[in-house]
Amino acid sequence: MTENYIQFKKQRELGDIITDTFSFLRANYKLLFKLIFKIAGPAFLVLLLALTYYSYLSLETLETSIFDMAATLDVGTYLITGAVLLFSMLAFSVLLYGTVLHFISSYIKNNGTVLEDEVKQGVKYDFGNLLGLLVLCGIILFFGLILCVIPGVYLWVPVSIAPAVMVFGRQSISDAIGEAFKLIKDNWWMTFFTLLVMTILVYIVGLIFQIPLFIYYFIKTFTMAQEGSAADPSTLFDWVYVVFNVISNLAQYLLSTIIVVATAFIYYDLNEKKNFTGTYETISNLGSSEKK
Repeated sequence: MTENYIQFKKQRELGDIITDTFSFLRANYKLLFKLIFKIAGPAFLVLLLALTYYSYLSLETLETSIFDMAATLDVGTYLITGAVLLFSMLAFSVLLYGTVLHFISSYIKNNGTVLEDEVKQGVKYDFGNLLGLLVLCGIILFFGLILCVIPGVYLWVPVSIAPAVMVFGRQSISDAIGEAFKLIKDNWWMTFFTLLVMTILVYIVGLIFQIPLFIYYFIKTFTMAQEGSAADPSTLFDWVYVVFNVISNLAQYLLSTIIVVATAFIYYDLNEKKNFTGTYETISNLGSSEKK
């Protein structure tokens, strides 16, 4: 067992989950992000290019007068770019979830040591199932929010931990969602507040990467007001604005790693409360040690 090993299979309070999430990331961020860029890097690059080009198209639209827009707007280009952006975002999300969760799985299995090949094989093996699960979770959330906000909020909790249930519990898509609902039963509020706090923390950290965008926007607005050109809002959104906007968005995607790690701690906390898996393993290991 490595030094500073963090035990996942135990019950935790909200504060413990938050603390251990950041402790785990602080101790393992170098190898974790190395694997994220190795495995999810190509999808991340496509996402970067698609996001940049889509922002460029939006900038062109702003610079075009409303009378010329109908003649110059290329709907096909917009649709293709939007589709590439959507699919690259989905592919990156699947690979990010797969990499982080299998990283943790290898960490637990090898008592703090992460095997790179083990993570890669796990991501490859679960790619199709994770893709189907994330799409299904997205559909469930969409209809939950369409029907009413409250069902959407309720469904957000189980679908958030469903990927962790699939990877750690070796479940199928339908079984993972079903097991997620079972795990949150009697623990919905605690799980909801944990996810909410983590989401708010990630959002606050993400704001740091938006500071250059805010500063540039403020300076640009002040300069335009001084020059008397504030009547044309399109001049606010130039290439510098687009670059800062893309950087802040991409930083937000990478920061979602924190949420994925938190869902792993939440899963093991709920699983321990329901099934006492970690407790039984500890007792079994103690018994084996005594026999030796």
